[in-house]
Amino acid sequence: MGSFPKAFVAGHRGMVGSAIVRQLQAHGRSGDQIVTVGHQELDLIEQADVRRFFERERPDEVYLAAAKVGGIYANNTYPADFIYDNLMMELNVIDAAFRTGVKKLLFLGSSCIYPKLADQPIKENALLTGPLEPTNEPYAIAKIAGIKLCESYNRQYGASHGIDYRAVMPSNLYGVGDSYHPQNSHVIPALIRRFHEAKATGASTVTLWGSGTPLREFLYVDDMAAASVHIMNLPREDYKRLMPEGQAHINVGYGSDVTILEVATIISRIVGFTGSIGFDTTKPDGTPRKLMDSEVARNLGWSPLVDLQQGLKLAYEDFLSREKVA
Repeated sequence: MGSFPKAFVAGHRGMVGSAIVRQLQAHGRSGDQIVTVGHQELDLIEQADVRRFFERERPDEVYLAAAKVGGIYANNTYPADFIYDNLMMELNVIDAAFRTGVKKLLFLGSSCIYPKLADQPIKENALLTGPLEPTNEPYAIAKIAGIKLCESYNRQYGASHGIDYRAVMPSNLYGVGDSYHPQNSHVIPALIRRFHEAKATGASTVTLWGSGTPLREFLYVDDMAAASVHIMNLPREDYKRLMPEGQAHINVGYGSDVTILEVATIISRIVGFTGSIGFDTTKPDGTPRKLMDSEVARNLGWSPLVDLQQGLKLAYEDFLSREKVA
């Protein structure tokens, strides 16, 4: 069995949650030390069900990786779903964790919490200093609320109950376990599908949304999972020494960014698409640049291991393996 605490990974079937499970297993956790539950068995939006689950399972720590996620199209099309579902999941899980004595919780957010025109690279203290990107504002507000929930519970109950709820804000994530949905996926899986299908049909051109000029920082999901487990397990003294008083969130990014055209070009080569790449400039670009300052995470002892070229090859292999299954 070992002496590991019992960890509940909420959202274990998603890209981030499944990577955290892999990371915990790599660190020596056995199956009975990792609690997972599918959406069919537990809907995290239902408060009473979540409370019953926590009362029954009594985990020692929680990785809150469950979320409703998607790209620009999905965020624009389903804003009510994005804000409601994410708010409810965070509220229910964080409060149920507190009520059942969970001392350690890690909430996974997103770089979209920061203002659209934040100074680059974006430091943690840029939070709430300006307007958000309109296309994903509902999702971003839900994630900001998750950070503030962690901070508020720490502030009210940290001393009296010994809780320590932390939050990590990753840059754009990709990798094994991603969603390759034709409309609702993020930029890298969407590009992988587009170029793969264009190659298969012999298309001469792939036309992408926007201008291709926005800069994005991409982090391989297993690097994110390694950061999550590392930050969760940091002794409180080490963690607090580098964190401003009351702040719960830490940026976790690769450290450099590329244009959408650059990442599209790399993916087209990996896939073997030999046609041209065009852009529909009538479609939105989103935030012009989103590079995060991850100095705090690096000072806490974490750094990424997988570069973009290597990560994109792994992502395409994952896509191909799942296409065969489908």
